[in-house]
This record gives sequence, structure tokens and C-alpha cells, in this order.
Amino acid sequence: MSAGIQAHKNGRAISTLERCFTIHTAQRQFPGDRMNILVLQKEKIDLHHTLFTSETSRMVLRFYHPKKKPCGVLITTTSLGSAMSLVAELRWYIRRYAKESLFEVSKGIYCTQQMAQDIYYERVTVLGPTWPHRRLYGFSDGRLISTVIMSPGSTVEEYHQEYAGVDKAIEIWCTEDEVEDIGEAIPLEEAGGTGGEE
Repeated sequence: MSAGIQAHKNGRAISTLERCFTIHTAQRQFPGDRMNILVLQKEKIDLHHTLFTSETSRMVLRFYHPKKKPCGVLITTTSLGSAMSLVAELRWYIRRYAKESLFEVSKGIYCTQQMAQDIYYERVTVLGPTWPHRRLYGFSDGRLISTVIMSPGSTVEEYHQEYAGVDKAIEIWCTEDEVEDIGEAIPLEEAGGTGGEE
């Protein structure tokens, strides 16, 4: 048996990376029997209403009970695999009405769809307690108004001055390529952080 294959589930081989995803998230107090997807809606779109207006998407979601959020829709599935399958089924609606889909890897911390694909399809990503490539999304009244690259080792709290006027901030784990797509990390001194000093 190869190193990448450990077991089978529903006829599909479970990769080492998917198992690592479950193990590491469980170590960070993440329930191993569910996966939350946060779908960020585009400007002036009520995504929850849109999804339930369409008979096709309503049928796809009939077992999931999506929750309406100020920034979009939160959907809970049983695993990373089922989350990826659901997003694939909704891809037409997501491309048309959503900014992006995020997958919760730990309480309050999400990863991008590209990173989730890297984990699920056994490419190169293995999760640990921390991650070097991160973004910080700032929301105001449900609108995504700011995206900042976080410096390695920094915390959300260290960017509090950068996010003045933001009512919610979410840490996003992403691939190295995705970080490079939006520019350079903001040093803590520029973001108003103190590097951990009082």
C-alpha cells in the first residue's frame, strides 16, 4: 500500500492529507464530524435568498439548512469531501453570485478553496497548528472591505489599528501563490501591531 493511501470511504481512497486535515483540526478543538463552508456573496446580492429562489440550488441544499450571514451563507456538511462536492454542485451559482467559498479549518479560521483542494486531492498541503500563508479579511456590515496579508507569526489582534472601522475580521489560510497574488505582507509596525509587547 502506498504512503498516500490509508483507507477507503464510500468507494474513494482517503489520502494521508485528508486524514491529516481531520487529525490536526481535531487537535485544535475542531469537531471532526463536520465542515463549515462560508460562501461570501457579491455586492448587492442576497445569496441566501438567491439560492432558495432557484429550484435547482434549493434541491441541492435541501439536506443542509444553510444559515444566512451578513456576508453570505454558512453551510455545514459532514466532511471536507462532502463540502468539496457541494461547492462543485453549486459552482454555477457561486461563480455568478459569490466572491469565494471558504472552508473552516479551526474555530473562526478558514482556508481558501484552492488550499482545500490541495488538501483533499493529495497534492502538497498538510495542515499543522499554524500556517505561514495567511490573509486577514475585514468586514463592515457584511461587506468585505479590506484584505491584508499577515506576516508570519502574527495574530489577528496585532492588526487592530489597520482594521479600525471593521466590525469583523477573519483569518484566512491560503496557498503561497494566492498570497503572492495580492502583494506583500504588512509589517506589524505599519499595521499598528506591537509585536506582542504591551
